[in-house]
Amino acid sequence: MRLSDSFLEQLRANTDIESVISPYVNLRRRGKNLVGLCPFHNEKTPSFTVYPENGSFYCFGCGVGGDVITFVRRMENLDYMEAVKQLADRAGMALPEDGYDDTLAKKRTAVLAANRAAAKFFHSQLFTDRGRHALNYFLDRGLTMETIRHFGLGFAPDDWRALKNHLNEQGFDDILLESANLLRRSDKNGKVSYYDNFRNRVMFPIIDPRGNVIAFGGRVLDDSKPKYINTSDTLVYKKSNGVFALNFAKNGNDGKLIIAEGYMDVIALHQAGFTNAVACLGTALTKEQANLLSRYADEIILSYDADEAGQKATARALGIFGTTGMEIKVLRLTGGKDPDEIIKKYGAQRFRDIINGAANDTEYRLLRARQGIDLSTDDGKVKYLSAATEVLAGIPSPVEVDVYASRLANELGVDKLAIESQVKYKREGLRKRRMAQREQDQKRLLINGQNTKNPERSQHLRAAKAEETLIASLMRNPDFYNKLKDELSADYFVTALNRRIFSVILSRLDEGGNTEPYFLSSEFTPDEMDEVERIFRSAAQLSNTVEECADCIKILKEEKNKPESIKASELSDDDFAKLFRPDKQD
Repeated sequence: MRLSDSFLEQLRANTDIESVISPYVNLRRRGKNLVGLCPFHNEKTPSFTVYPENGSFYCFGCGVGGDVITFVRRMENLDYMEAVKQLADRAGMALPEDGYDDTLAKKRTAVLAANRAAAKFFHSQLFTDRGRHALNYFLDRGLTMETIRHFGLGFAPDDWRALKNHLNEQGFDDILLESANLLRRSDKNGKVSYYDNFRNRVMFPIIDPRGNVIAFGGRVLDDSKPKYINTSDTLVYKKSNGVFALNFAKNGNDGKLIIAEGYMDVIALHQAGFTNAVACLGTALTKEQANLLSRYADEIILSYDADEAGQKATARALGIFGTTGMEIKVLRLTGGKDPDEIIKKYGAQRFRDIINGAANDTEYRLLRARQGIDLSTDDGKVKYLSAATEVLAGIPSPVEVDVYASRLANELGVDKLAIESQVKYKREGLRKRRMAQREQDQKRLLINGQNTKNPERSQHLRAAKAEETLIASLMRNPDFYNKLKDELSADYFVTALNRRIFSVILSRLDEGGNTEPYFLSSEFTPDEMDEVERIFRSAAQLSNTVEECADCIKILKEEKNKPESIKASELSDDDFAKLFRPDKQD
């Protein structure tokens, strides 16, 4: 079912995009628009632009863009109708009775129900004969029965179909369970069968802030590989947004969250009274996870392992959290490799003392900069000052720079003015590198059009540019349709995504509907909407004439019959410049 244009127009009129986005992004006004650090990728210079006039956004660094509905879909991991309903509720509007297709919402609800049933099954298995060794694993790690029950820890039996059979008996079908990543599918000799994804592993249920079981982590009980198996992305779970124990830590945390590396570290911290501990899921912290945590705390305390891998993770986390406006502290773990080991050896008070002595972002970076350097030598001082002034160059606050410049001058016996001069020099170099990186990012976007979203684009540059010009012109000038409709056909399009965008636009024009991106977003995924928004925005650099559209149709007819189009990597700089002009930031 499609919502009417009149309802969507009313929803847009009643929705202030700035107030929707500002809880996630610190926006500041630039002319008639708003800019901020992108919530979808890590950056130091604001590339994320919000256009209040038409209720859209676009990042010139990573190419993510769309309307207010697309933004809510991305940030909250919702489908289209769920995002519309959330915005409608916010605006005090009721959805049209015939306009809400809840098929996908019902499937999400079914997946959540299956996950909850699976969590209960895994937990119950700890208290069976075949799960006794798994229960002992947790008890041997120092967990109490109360903690085991509190976190809903469990065990997946060493059986190919134990969970499948149990959930089938409860009415969950195999296809749904596969979509939840609880089962895997096997096709052998033309016969389809299903088996349990998690087998012979202790299980950690992952619960979102609303109390829904959205995923699982499963760990082996020995040293076999893979050590962990985790739920893949599903309708209800995106690994890039996943945070373990946030359902507990979000309450009563005094505005502070401790981030540890793994499940057991977090559970041990909670058991010791540090109930504001969480772990970010996946191989590395993401911007989405940082944004999620910023909703529940003003201060982040990083407690990664003391080894080199943990310190690299800390450095990455500092860069990502540094764009959220949150205060950041870093723990220096002494006496143990991780929080779990320290608490077991020395008790909770020792860890509390470590928290009280935490270094801030700048102090930690300076400590890392001086590691392995002999400050008793002139060469050592020069080397350290070079690294330290690089750290200070990245600090936006003049007061903070002044404080640390004074500290360095006193510590090393160096003139403060010399340090400030070096910081100024390094800051200019940093600014130039960021500008160069930004230009590279924009050129990359122009070359491949975010290959993951439209992978054929870089293979058919000339045709893709003509397709996008035609799409953008018709989106901006619907009146061209009547003059060109006898010549228009999606069959001329070479790239599949552009063909689909064009088909949707032709259908809308046939019905007399609006062709702005906002009115098209029900037809596309958020990633596809990035391309729709980019194409729409490119119309600002076009002549927007019927003749230009006719030329594009001619090019498409020619390109359709060519065996292979020119790749971006084969173009000279001059040829590239003729095909593409960088998007303007209005």
